[in-house]
Amino acid sequence: MAVIDRVLIGEALVIENRPDGNGLDLKNVAHIDLIMGPRGSAAEDAFCRTLTDQKEGVNGLLAIIAPNMMVKPNTVMFNKVTIKDGRQAVQMFGPAQRGISMAVMDCVADGTIPVEEADDVFICVGVFIDHKADIDERVQDWNYEATKQAIKSAIAREPKAADLLKIYKESSHPFAATSKENRNRRVDDVAAELAVKQMKERKSLT
Repeated sequence: MAVIDRVLIGEALVIENRPDGNGLDLKNVAHIDLIMGPRGSAAEDAFCRTLTDQKEGVNGLLAIIAPNMMVKPNTVMFNKVTIKDGRQAVQMFGPAQRGISMAVMDCVADGTIPVEEADDVFICVGVFIDHKADIDERVQDWNYEATKQAIKSAIAREPKAADLLKIYKESSHPFAATSKENRNRRVDDVAAELAVKQMKERKSLT
């Protein structure tokens, strides 16, 4: 039975602190959204549309290991941030493409994607490259890590809904705003502090 027998979805984010120690490296963060599926599936349709529907600032390109060496499974990359200049375009066509291509091939090499299925599978990879990305090595390495994780999660059909139900309320997101619960809790804290202060003032008057 085929491992990739339907459209599969994967996602992964990779981020670390800035080399200078000034918090999270938001400039070079890698975030991958990925769909994959067998020949004849919606993934193949999406692959063809992505590759042929080119627009200004939004480009689809084949993932290649090197010139004239396209990866298998067939993989198309598309940018999730509008490409505004040559520098950002080179990061997409260079470091990001290399990292993603190597991740795809390593997933075939380690058996995550069965080699006997690889010629008939289609992968679409959404790539996030910030306009201010400034460390090409991180763009390459983190897109490699995120793509590999996204593929492995897709193949494993993870996360499972039953598992998410156990943990989602306690989860955290590196870019999230303060939650409603925490905002309300802070309002309660302020109200409690004010109440204590007023009680102390009344006590001193008596």
